[in-house]
Amino acid sequence: MGRNLKPRHKASRRFGENVADTAKSPLAKKPYPPGMHGPKKTFAKVSEYGRQLKEKQKAKAIYGLLEKQFRLTFSKASKMTGEISSNLLLLLETRLDNVIFRSGLAPTRRLARQLVTHAHFTVDGVKTNIPSYRVKPGQVIKLKENKLKKAYWAKILEKIEDIESAGWLTLDKKEMSITISSLPNKEELPQNIETHLIIDFYSR
Repeated sequence: MGRNLKPRHKASRRFGENVADTAKSPLAKKPYPPGMHGPKKTFAKVSEYGRQLKEKQKAKAIYGLLEKQFRLTFSKASKMTGEISSNLLLLLETRLDNVIFRSGLAPTRRLARQLVTHAHFTVDGVKTNIPSYRVKPGQVIKLKENKLKKAYWAKILEKIEDIESAGWLTLDKKEMSITISSLPNKEELPQNIETHLIIDFYSR
């Protein structure tokens, strides 16, 4: 199973925003791209192709996908009815690992992916350990009871009342389950990804 293991903090500095989902942004101390020249490094004007490539790379870094995975997702989005831009974000947002992240049960997508691959959850009662599994409205994701003994979940339970989930998800804090109430609407989709640049990149 392919994983994007590139340093997330370097990626955050390269793209100028915290793509690692960490509480402390690496940009707070080093608000400049990585490299031996540090903040004194100057950059030439970025071409339109460069902007398109960078935006695609940023989206891949945010969701932790490799090129093949991302390209296949874009291909599927382009074959769906409706706007490609919304379709692409919808497919990315409804990945199982991202849903765990959006529910608040994992502070980062990388940790959410790890929890999924370690089979901490069931979907509609069936063990599911595939991060790219796409959820549908009405499905219920539930934490396995035997996983509650793990130290991680003990800490989560201590602060469960403070956890906030995305509006299109319903977190049952007593049952430790997530119900997909609906698909995210346009306003609930990420606003920090310029999807038109990604579309232009793949349309070349």
